[in-house]
Amino acid sequence: MTWEGWLAVVAVVVAVAALVLAATAWRATAAERHARRAGQILGTAASHHVSVTTPAQPEPHRPLVAFVANPSKPGVPDLRATVRRACAEQYLPEPLWLETTPEDPGIGQARDAVARGADIVVALGGDGTVRAVAEALVGTGVPMGLVPVGTGNLLARNLDIPIGDPLAALQIALDGTDRTIDVGWLRVLRSESDVDDDIAEAADDLPADTDVPRDHIFLVIAGIGFDAAMVADTDDQLKARVGWVAYFVSGIRHLHGRRLRTTVRLDDAPGAPARVRSLLIGNCGRLPGGITLLPDAELDDGWLDVAAIDTRGGVAGWAQLFGEVVLQGVGVRSQLPAKIGRIDHARAREVHVAVPGGEWVQVDGDVIGQVTELSARVDPGALVVRVARA
Repeated sequence: MTWEGWLAVVAVVVAVAALVLAATAWRATAAERHARRAGQILGTAASHHVSVTTPAQPEPHRPLVAFVANPSKPGVPDLRATVRRACAEQYLPEPLWLETTPEDPGIGQARDAVARGADIVVALGGDGTVRAVAEALVGTGVPMGLVPVGTGNLLARNLDIPIGDPLAALQIALDGTDRTIDVGWLRVLRSESDVDDDIAEAADDLPADTDVPRDHIFLVIAGIGFDAAMVADTDDQLKARVGWVAYFVSGIRHLHGRRLRTTVRLDDAPGAPARVRSLLIGNCGRLPGGITLLPDAELDDGWLDVAAIDTRGGVAGWAQLFGEVVLQGVGVRSQLPAKIGRIDHARAREVHVAVPGGEWVQVDGDVIGQVTELSARVDPGALVVRVARA
């Protein structure tokens, strides 16, 4: 083969090799580009997946609970550790513990709790503590819980809050449901300076001995006459030993008390004279011992129920009256004519009462003094309370 032939063969081999190398390089570059593009696509998809499936979750609201506690009640100071433990078990913030004082029975403490952001304010004490906390919470929308440790525990009985079981009552206060109820206000129209109600006095900036009429809150029953005199005469030491039974012991001493001459006006109706042993103005009607004095009263109906109680004939009249109370408690109304012991019922949104000579008055078991003229009105839906879930 001539040298020209060998030169042509070498040129062909070199050209083929160059083509092979170029194809290999092109494949490698294409593969790299493909891999890089695939990586970008996967990275974009992965980042998109994270943003969709793991959004930031807001922290759930943990309600702040405040306890307005009356340290003078037996066992109340010992409940502080129990309260803290119960809140911790439900992952609630550290509760506020605010104790009442002789100067402030709970109004200032409850107002302070609301100002500090409390979602629930629990009255831990007797009827006086409940009245004080309610006075501060009316109109705020902040629920009031109850842990009753008093003698009467009137509102707790009407709300079916357990009596004598603080732990069960505490559980309702923490995880129960809210209910809106009415509030009653009693106003002394004459001689307010002769009245002693530390709750009403702590609620305003007026002097304690002012003659300016002020409102006295009641959630269950306000009473004039026999019932107030009975409460005023109850022995405190006996009450501490035997509880609400002490009221009945005191009541026996007043069975032969005088009948009152009163003038009662309901709403816009003319005033009417009435001879009574006791006049009750109630927001609800269940009392200790299973007694129901106002069977038609409802806590959230926007009405005050009025009961005029009268007896004649000494013990026989009281016996008939007691029988009528028992019967109406089970839904039976006696229709016997010429009864010597009777209860007459009425309803109103405002009640005006005049008692010449003055008579004892009580609000939810707290005697405020002797009064000659007063009025009472209902404040519909003014208070939110915590009750057991249905």
